[in-house]
Amino acid sequence: MPVTTPPMLTIALTKGRILQETLPLLAAADIRPAEDIGKSRKLQFETNHKQVRLLVLRGIDVPTYVQFGAADLGVAGKDTLMEHGGDGLYEPIDLKIARCRLMTASIAGAPAKSGRIKVATKYVNIAKHYYAARGRQVDVIKLYGAMELAPLLDLADEIVDIVDTGNTLRANGLEPREHIADISSRLIVNKAAMKTKHRQIETVLNAVAAAL
Repeated sequence: MPVTTPPMLTIALTKGRILQETLPLLAAADIRPAEDIGKSRKLQFETNHKQVRLLVLRGIDVPTYVQFGAADLGVAGKDTLMEHGGDGLYEPIDLKIARCRLMTASIAGAPAKSGRIKVATKYVNIAKHYYAARGRQVDVIKLYGAMELAPLLDLADEIVDIVDTGNTLRANGLEPREHIADISSRLIVNKAAMKTKHRQIETVLNAVAAAL
């Protein structure tokens, strides 16, 4: 009987800090890029397995690639998944890497403003749901960076952003206020691929879980 070649398995990884903490977990699961990702400008990499390839993407794009089947698995921060909504995805493993907190923040020592407030953030969906659940009326202003400037320049009353050490907030005269969620990176799986490539994906999930 002819030997059946397993289908290609595509894993989408998030650039930056998450990538650096993900690669050792993949190595422990015997998945290694065929070249040094950190020294290449490529976005797609072969691995030590002919039927496994890696994509290196912006974090915000990873859930979309997995949702629509361009990738079978992916690694993304919980903040990105919360903002995305998680349609078409399973989230089987918390990798417990790249840990931080999603919080509100405002000018240090300033009293909390009552009534309708302006909130600057790149997490528009999260912010709308969070404040609505607390009965707060907000105008959400989408920013992609330099969030800390918004309250200082009166663009916003508060921001919603990731907080790690809090040093950046303090350096800009802000302080964290309300805790929204604890964040870490998750291994996600396309729902359709979980059925069609179940054996391959299950092997990866078990190996990564064992590495943790």
